[in-house]
Amino acid sequence: MKKVKMIIAGVAMLGLASSSVVHADGFAPGEGLYVGAYFGQAAGHLAAKSTTTEYLGTTQTHELTEGGIGLSGVEGGGYLGYGYKMGDLYIGLEGGMAAGGPEFKATSTDAIEAGGGRTGAGATDYTFSEVSAEAKYTANLGARLGYYANADSLIAVSLGAAASEFDAAWGAFTETYYSGGFRVGASIDTRLSAIDPNLSFRVETHFTDYMTASVHGIGTNQANDGLNDTEVSGEAYGGRIGLQYSFFDANSLF
Repeated sequence: MKKVKMIIAGVAMLGLASSSVVHADGFAPGEGLYVGAYFGQAAGHLAAKSTTTEYLGTTQTHELTEGGIGLSGVEGGGYLGYGYKMGDLYIGLEGGMAAGGPEFKATSTDAIEAGGGRTGAGATDYTFSEVSAEAKYTANLGARLGYYANADSLIAVSLGAAASEFDAAWGAFTETYYSGGFRVGASIDTRLSAIDPNLSFRVETHFTDYMTASVHGIGTNQANDGLNDTEVSGEAYGGRIGLQYSFFDANSLF
């Protein structure tokens, strides 16, 4: 009987010791369920093609054929993910949301008249002196593949998709459109063991190749008259820094 009690006590002590070691070591960077927050700088290039049909049946096409329009801005947001450590290898899934991002604004000291030419009741003023566009938010979801350079450092690449909402303004007219595309990124996660074994610091870079989105003219009047068709496409890229915290591992349930 005494031997049985000694065995039970030994097993219990071993379990407590193992739990203490796991708690002290914490999670490896990106391991288990984690949540993070970041801020960074985003940039991009915008390409557009606009086809306008005049009231007399004449069609005009305007297109940015080289380089496009540059965009730049700050962004901030958060992400949630789950990662699995397999020795030195890593695989995971992560989704995130960013507010803000690339934007541009072009102004003119003299008002520009963009067609119409009609006057009187019901006529629309198509003159403008400012054109702008900005990203309101971006959501992304993708897989992460990585390698642990050591117990505290994870080098990973991400592959997935992103979707953004953009607001464009052309004088008094405004339009909201959505665009999405393939997204790739690279990151380095470093555990901040001196502060908390479950806390990590991340440095990340990302690139999104947006598919073409149709705006169908800017402004309610133009969108309804069927005389304008505008296609917008582009690329976005940038860098982020942030913190993440791991707090749960499904393996602990088994």
